[in-house]
Amino acid sequence: MHLDVQDLRNFYYRSTLGRAAQASVRAAMLDLWPEAKGQTVAGFGFAVPLLRPYLREARRVMALMPGPQGVMPWPAGMPNVSVLCEETLWPLETGRVDKLVVMHGLETSERPTRLLEECFRVLGPGGKALFIVPNRAGLWSRSDRTPFGYGRPYTIGQLEAQLKEHQFLPERHRAALYQPPSARRFWLRSGSLLEKMGTRLPTVLVGGIFIVEVSKRVQPPKGTVVKDLAKRPIEALDGLVKPA
Repeated sequence: MHLDVQDLRNFYYRSTLGRAAQASVRAAMLDLWPEAKGQTVAGFGFAVPLLRPYLREARRVMALMPGPQGVMPWPAGMPNVSVLCEETLWPLETGRVDKLVVMHGLETSERPTRLLEECFRVLGPGGKALFIVPNRAGLWSRSDRTPFGYGRPYTIGQLEAQLKEHQFLPERHRAALYQPPSARRFWLRSGSLLEKMGTRLPTVLVGGIFIVEVSKRVQPPKGTVVKDLAKRPIEALDGLVKPA
């Protein structure tokens, strides 16, 4: 079940813990994708906290928000680029997107198979996607005080297996949210230090979320190509030149 857009907005933009989470996840994303100059970037679910760095240089940025979640205008103070859409039927042409970010979309979807098929459809040749999901072994998936405490948490193996089944090729992964999901001052002040330390620890043990980068795998045609050559060329005017 998707969360309400008002709850997501309040967490990421109006709470200290949410702003800290936004900074952590965005830093991990930019480590993988530092720029998107001249490219078409789309986000699905509630990915707007991560998309702002691409607004200046990208050819186009779109924020797709599913109907059960609701939509909000974004970005503030600029022309709106967010749109309300069906979860498995996006208003995008096939092969249009160069970079796709999915956050609070896959783990809360009631139709993950159809959703992944739609992700595959909109990605263009050479396109890449980032899937951001809660870590099953992390603290954030066990707390309903944050959006990552809802939906289905994953392990790295589970997520990559599901993506491979839908013709995505996992390439790299990162983790983020090493600080506890607590609004206490001590943990908030220690957040930046814990994030730096966390990058040196095993991802599966401490990271609150996983970020998996995938590319679109296009399978070559199966089978053997057989050429059926005519033994004797057929002349179109044979009947006129040599009447029977």
